[in-house]
Amino acid sequence: MSDYNTTDFTNPSIFILLGIPGLEMAHVWISIPFCTMYTIAILGNITILFIVKMEPKLHVPMYYFLCMLAVTDLVLSTSILPKTLSIFWFSYREIDFSACFIQMYFIHCFSVIESGIFRAMAFDRYVAICHPLRHSTILRNSVVAKIGLAVMLRGIVLILPHYFLGKRWPYCRTNIIPHSYCEHIAVVKLACADISVSSYYGLFVAFLVRGLDMIFIAVSYIQILRAIFSLPTKDARLKTFGTCSSHLCVILAFYIPGLFSFLTHRFGHNVPLHFHILMANVYFLVPPMLNPIIYGVRTKPIQNRLLWLFTHKGT
Repeated sequence: MSDYNTTDFTNPSIFILLGIPGLEMAHVWISIPFCTMYTIAILGNITILFIVKMEPKLHVPMYYFLCMLAVTDLVLSTSILPKTLSIFWFSYREIDFSACFIQMYFIHCFSVIESGIFRAMAFDRYVAICHPLRHSTILRNSVVAKIGLAVMLRGIVLILPHYFLGKRWPYCRTNIIPHSYCEHIAVVKLACADISVSSYYGLFVAFLVRGLDMIFIAVSYIQILRAIFSLPTKDARLKTFGTCSSHLCVILAFYIPGLFSFLTHRFGHNVPLHFHILMANVYFLVPPMLNPIIYGVRTKPIQNRLLWLFTHKGT
């Protein structure tokens, strides 16, 4: 590998992504589970979109939100994995200066959008279980479309300052990013300027978005659980809880690795860098892979449609 410049330049034309520093010799081996997870995520989420499109019975708010989640997962995983695999397989570490910030924007924007979709799905489950007779009037198609638009606009607007602030800083120390993708803090730390504004804004967005979304989801599920436990029979309680168990599983799969990655990045100074970067990649790979699997396994209408597709293919 050529010896990349690390001094005496301002705003380089390219950045250099190192992949996972300290584990360079294992890059090819690490790429195997990464590529497998990405392939499952692509196939699984496309399958969910296809099934919902083909099955009229699934044209209801819960599955519209699931389609939004599938599209978001496709964008998130595709924003990261192709470049990461090019580093692992071909040692192609260069990324254009502007492309780096575009990648950073897409990653953080769609991460915020995904959090908003989980919040919308929690609201859908709350209305379906706590106010079942009013569900169709409260969550009409027009309302679902407005919620989806609001979630998307929130992500677009809140992450724009990340993009503009990041491009505004002068980069004159190094162009080497010790990461496998253009993560916000990893990039702006290279600036030879006071980046407090970017750092504080990142914390603000994290607490405003993730914090409020998690509080809203927690309150929704407290109300849902109260409604479930007030049902007269055990069978009714189990059946009702089953309708929201898939959503609860994908929420945990998204927020737990995300919270761990955020805390180790901000406060885990003794955590090895390679471990932090592995966790950051897992955070953007595991939920997109698990979401269609969880919904496919735990949701009867999707199971039935999948079985119908496979059985009718052979006839």
